[in-house]
Amino acid sequence: MLHESSFVPPYDAFFKNKLASAYEKATGIKVNYEVVSVGSLLTRVTTAAENATGADLTAIGFNWAFLFDQKFVDVSDIAAEIGKESGGWYESAQESVVVNGKWKAIPFGNIGQLMNWRTDWFKEAGYTKFPDTWNELLEAGIKLKKAGHPFGFELGHGFGDNHGWLYPLLWSYGAREVEADGKTIVIDSDETARAIDFCRRFFKETMFEDCLGWTDVNNNKAFLSGQISCTNNAESILWGAKRDFPDMAKVIDQSENPKGPKGRFHMLNPLCHAIFTHTKDQKAAKDFLRWLMAPPQCSAWLDVAVTYYQPFLHVYDDAPMWKVEPRNLPYRDALKTSHLPGWPAPLSRAQSESVAKYVVVDMFAKACAGKSTKEVIADAQAQLKQIYKAG
Repeated sequence: MLHESSFVPPYDAFFKNKLASAYEKATGIKVNYEVVSVGSLLTRVTTAAENATGADLTAIGFNWAFLFDQKFVDVSDIAAEIGKESGGWYESAQESVVVNGKWKAIPFGNIGQLMNWRTDWFKEAGYTKFPDTWNELLEAGIKLKKAGHPFGFELGHGFGDNHGWLYPLLWSYGAREVEADGKTIVIDSDETARAIDFCRRFFKETMFEDCLGWTDVNNNKAFLSGQISCTNNAESILWGAKRDFPDMAKVIDQSENPKGPKGRFHMLNPLCHAIFTHTKDQKAAKDFLRWLMAPPQCSAWLDVAVTYYQPFLHVYDDAPMWKVEPRNLPYRDALKTSHLPGWPAPLSRAQSESVAKYVVVDMFAKACAGKSTKEVIADAQAQLKQIYKAG
């Protein structure tokens, strides 16, 4: 079983030391849990899929279930059993694994992206709770920047924290790249223009110039060094602060993304498990996944990471792990409004290409750098027409 190295080391250790040995003791089947470095899993999955050799099972993310549709086993049968046993699946779980009506992977947990903010500095600016709308957050950010505590949101070519707030911002204004038919390009709209105009002002009045070139490590470093008062990130900021800056950790909170005119949205970042079609004993692989997702095993593995992975099964909605750190609860609640880039269109290669080419990220970033709203929308429109025509 292939897995990308977890941000929470005990998570990987628990599988190797507890789960694998328990399964071998119960069945006589030895499970080799191979951990690869962060960022290298897709390459390994691609190699295994193309050569039909190597691992039997693998962790996957984003829309890989679609990209490797023909290389992954249909696991609809055990998905139905797992859902029935554990309170049912969140709808967002199916968005990343159901391809042509078939479950091509079993969702494990989401690695959510939410607002991380300094309660002490917000309080000094007159805020005792996180602003509910983007406009209210803008007002707070203007005050905080004047007080020497600017915001910092990624606008560069990273892999997560840029998409993590820009897609939800776009959707919250009622805008999107493509219609649900997966063909009709609709980025050129008044809603998109309003989202861009807001983003430009949000950048200029609450942040500093460097954010245009930020990647995923920059906002974490800036937050933990006291440079910024608010950013969009996974739970890793609070985790890191607890470990290295305990006093700062006391004044960090986490909240759902603000509402726009059309509601509140979040980014879907799912961790799932799939079985390769080249696996010699597919029944054994299914039996193992089925066992792994049963509450005794699954809950213990989730508990080790203390909500870093937000489970897609409703049986865990009020699990003990949520009481360990109540500040993490918004990550659970955000599952109801989380989607993959390209939503509401179904999974497609064009969707992947749009993300890989940073179409939406660059549309906002170029506007923040000074290009007109009309120009950046025209650029995005032209790119998407080419991408979806080819797709």
